[in-house]
Amino acid sequence: MGNDAPVGEFFQRLLPDYLAVLLVERGLATHTVASYRRDLESFGRWLAARHIDTQGCERAHLRRYITELRGRGLSARSAARALAALRGLFRHLLERGITTGDPTLELESPKLMRPLPYFLSSEEVDALLAAPDATKLLGLRDRAMLETLYATGVRVSELVSLTLGQLRLDPGYVKVWGKGGKERIVPVGSKAREWLVRYLEGARPTLDKKHHDAVFLTVRGVAMTRQCFWQLVKKHGRTGAVRTHLSPHVLRHSFATHLLEHGADLRAVQAMLGHADISTTEIYTHISRERLRALYDSKHPRA
Repeated sequence: MGNDAPVGEFFQRLLPDYLAVLLVERGLATHTVASYRRDLESFGRWLAARHIDTQGCERAHLRRYITELRGRGLSARSAARALAALRGLFRHLLERGITTGDPTLELESPKLMRPLPYFLSSEEVDALLAAPDATKLLGLRDRAMLETLYATGVRVSELVSLTLGQLRLDPGYVKVWGKGGKERIVPVGSKAREWLVRYLEGARPTLDKKHHDAVFLTVRGVAMTRQCFWQLVKKHGRTGAVRTHLSPHVLRHSFATHLLEHGADLRAVQAMLGHADISTTEIYTHISRERLRALYDSKHPRA
């Protein structure tokens, strides 16, 4: 349906008032209100073309409209935004006494597919971990940080805030305080423990100019920041020729994905990641299934 199709007289009268409410009373940004205008005018044209009065609009009409939007190739996210605009409009009309009901009630939004987290292959992880020059002070620190991050799957904020008192390298674990101050115990593998010991004995004493309790220190002797470590990960990714969209969180994704690919229990991975909800961890099972399907398609003679 073209953008020059008529919107409908009633719709034309009520729309400016609603958009003014969004802009003035609710304080929405101009570009957001412009998006709402486009979505609502599109719906107004759809109603007018079918001779449906706005006051007589029913839930079935809205379902049909959203279905048609999806049929035209509109993404679920854009269709959900259009429905959000309609919810706001009909709520406004009900509050103003222009309509006697809200047809958007109990209308489900189009389901948004959660994007699968990006992760590294085992070979890419090896290349990234080997990128820092461990013969140098800061290279040894960076190697220990990368090894710890991949071995534990902790969040970058948890990594940079680690203190010496949280390390338990003899039994092989770290104590982590995650979101909401919740404590969890996370195992540390032998390789990461080796690099941590090398760093703690061979580099940290030189960096510890201010007697700081943080495990990972900068050249100034203070705790590493999230932003600084993010830059280091990007730098070592370039050195190791790892694909471009790399961040500390990608190593956390890789940690979880590789554990599940090798048969780890989902609940155990949830506990190590510090996820409050198992559904957050389940996203990694989708990655494993995708890779399994890709392997099948590429290797099975009758795929």
